Amino acid sequence: MTEIEVKIRIEDPRAMRVKLLGLGAVLARERHLETNVLYDFPDGALRRGRRALRLRATGKRATLTFKGAPQGSRSFKVREEFETQVHDPRQARKILEALGLRPAFTYRKHRTVFRKGRLAVCLDETSAGVFLELEGKRHEIVRFARALGYGRADFLKTDYVELIGQAAGKGGQA
Repeated sequence: MTEIEVKIRIEDPRAMRVKLLGLGAVLARERHLETNVLYDFPDGALRRGRRALRLRATGKRATLTFKGAPQGSRSFKVREEFETQVHDPRQARKILEALGLRPAFTYRKHRTVFRKGRLAVCLDETSAGVFLELEGKRHEIVRFARALGYGRADFLKTDYVELIGQAAGKGGQA
């Protein structure tokens, strides 16, 4: 599957929530804590190739996601993505480590998920700030961002690893 997304830095999550609902977005999942652990080989092969392997835990649920290297796009982050639900995150961690992968970066965020038609709209509160993440077709992203008062100049293609590393003044753990 191809993932197409952008992030937009926002200031006030409460005001944004009101705005999203006012524009017809539907609450799909209430605010919850996610713990994201990115795995890599000791030589950093995944990071060097701009790929990612993430184990995301939300309560007792977990998702394993592989993201390919970003494809060329001026305004959008476009990349191949495969993911599957994991029933036992502890065992998944053991499998990844037995394959030679190691936790390379960990971050937490509070996420609220909305839907606007086929568009996924996430309100993410991170240690690097608050972001709106829009994922879907390019024209849907642009149209909804415009309705919210944002344009392509506001679009960020940066991932949370980079944003959190920049906010912390380094590229390591957050």
